[in-house]
Amino acid sequence: MKGIAHFITGVAAASFFPWAVDAAAEGNPLYFVLGGAFGVLPDTLDFKFYRFFYRHDVTVDPDPARFDPNAIAAALADAVRRAREEQRTIRVKLNTVRRGPDHWQQYQVRFDADRREAQVRAGPVVNTGQTPLPGSAPAVAAVGRAPLAAEVAQTYDAVTTVDIFDGPTFAFEPGADGRVTLHFLPWHRNWSHSFPVGAGWALLAWPLLGARAAPVILAAYAGHLLEDQLGFMGSNLFFPITRKRFAGAHWMRSGDAWPNFATVWLCGLLIFWNLARRSADPSLAVPLVPLLLFGGLLPIGLTLLALRLLQRRAPAAEAEPIDQAREWGDPLAG
Repeated sequence: MKGIAHFITGVAAASFFPWAVDAAAEGNPLYFVLGGAFGVLPDTLDFKFYRFFYRHDVTVDPDPARFDPNAIAAALADAVRRAREEQRTIRVKLNTVRRGPDHWQQYQVRFDADRREAQVRAGPVVNTGQTPLPGSAPAVAAVGRAPLAAEVAQTYDAVTTVDIFDGPTFAFEPGADGRVTLHFLPWHRNWSHSFPVGAGWALLAWPLLGARAAPVILAAYAGHLLEDQLGFMGSNLFFPITRKRFAGAHWMRSGDAWPNFATVWLCGLLIFWNLARRSADPSLAVPLVPLLLFGGLLPIGLTLLALRLLQRRAPAAEAEPIDQAREWGDPLAG
């Protein structure tokens, strides 16, 4: 989910607590502020703090003057070899390739299980909006290849696109069966995306902000974690008890438009319902089920149906040879 969806989820979670609504009616928005803040806190911890302290064993820094996909593929294959031979997790950082103030060399990475090789394909030069510059795409796709010393088991998409700002991190973890497991962005949705950590924040806030702040914080934090589990990456839900991320449900991606829109819309309805039922005016009271059905599911369903019909009538787009992965979840990106 995007940051705005997590934020509004935290606010909606706070609205379920009567004291939060009553305090807001008296001019004190503290609990709603806490809900929104702790709704986005897990991603904020990752993207604005933890990622800068994460240690990398290998940093791949392609030369913009002589971009070589084979060199990148060879570095990835060597990391897989080291993970298997040294029997330890090797963390690899892929840097982006800047060709000018607003120009970036795009490239895509995949691990081909059938050919058992790392592949890197050179893409077009893009601007910061990720729009390819006219004439920058190679006439013939340059693909670098390197054989893998072990089978790579992937926990995420087969392909990762590297283009603007900061590049991704891979962690290659050796297994007892001889395979090496690839973890995408191992620093993301790890310790910060944990129910015990959320409970820890709530306990810390208890003596500072009062007992009523604690459940608001925990509910907002938990809402963020549950939403993230609908995606591909999953989260380490019970750190420090567990050390690995639980797989997501693969229902959506963090950047998909309609799940974010639907989340914001439904949370808005829940906030309205909670405010209305605490109001002194009985005419504002609305039953929850009809509100969600006619105010939420029906318009969202009709919108999705209209989009599907428009997509069928539109000319078919040319299929991309390699899909693009977008599951970063930066709270301030879009």
